[in-house]
Amino acid sequence: MTAQTEWLPSTVSEGVEYPAAPWEMVGSLWLTLFRVPRAVDELRPAGLYGAAFVSYEEGSPLEYAELLVARPVAAGGQRGRRVSITDIWVDSPESVAGGRELWAIPKGLCDFSFETVHAGPLSTTRWTAHEGRTPIASATFRDVSRAAPRLPFKATVWQPGIADTGGAERTAVMQGAARALPARARWDVNPDGPLGWLVGARQLASFRQAGFRMSFG
Repeated sequence: MTAQTEWLPSTVSEGVEYPAAPWEMVGSLWLTLFRVPRAVDELRPAGLYGAAFVSYEEGSPLEYAELLVARPVAAGGQRGRRVSITDIWVDSPESVAGGRELWAIPKGLCDFSFETVHAGPLSTTRWTAHEGRTPIASATFRDVSRAAPRLPFKATVWQPGIADTGGAERTAVMQGAARALPARARWDVNPDGPLGWLVGARQLASFRQAGFRMSFG
C-alpha cells in the first residue's frame, strides 16, 4: 500500500478494502484482437473483441494479474473510443471488490502463471489462467516493445449496471502512456471453459504495451 492512497471498505466483501478512484497503475499489457462471427448472448454480440493479459506491478496501489475480454460499444448516443468489459478475472480480492463496486466491472478470481524471457530486444512472455481446476486460456507473446518510444493513450470504459452498483451504469476514463508495438501471439482457449465462445474466432492482430503508467477512473 502506498502512503498517499485512500482505502475504502468494501460494502459487499467483509474485511476487504480497495483504493479510492482513480487508480494510478504501472505495468504491462498483452492484447490480441479477435473477430467473433456469431452472437453469444445479449452482452456478447458478434463483432470485434480484445482479449488481454495484464500485469500490474510495483508502483501500483495493488499489484496483481488480470485476464479480460472487452469490446467497443456505443454508449450515451456516442461512438468513439469506448469499450465495455464482458469477461474479467484477477488474482486480487481487493481488485475484485473495487472493480465491481466502483465501476461495475464484473471481476472474478482465478489463478495465473506468468513468465517473460528476454533475448536482446526480443521478449517472449507466456501466460496461463485457471479458474479452480478449469483452464480458461493461455497465450504466448513475442515482441520488441521495450525498445519502442513512449506514446500516450486514452479511452473510456462504459459498464452496464451489476448488483454491486445497485444496477447503475458506470463510466471510467483510462489514460496514460506506454511503449507499444505489434506482437506475435498464439492463444489456446479451453473450449469447455468460460471463454469457450472465443474458440473459432478469427485472430486479427496483437500488441503489447510495455511499462505503462495509467490513471483509471
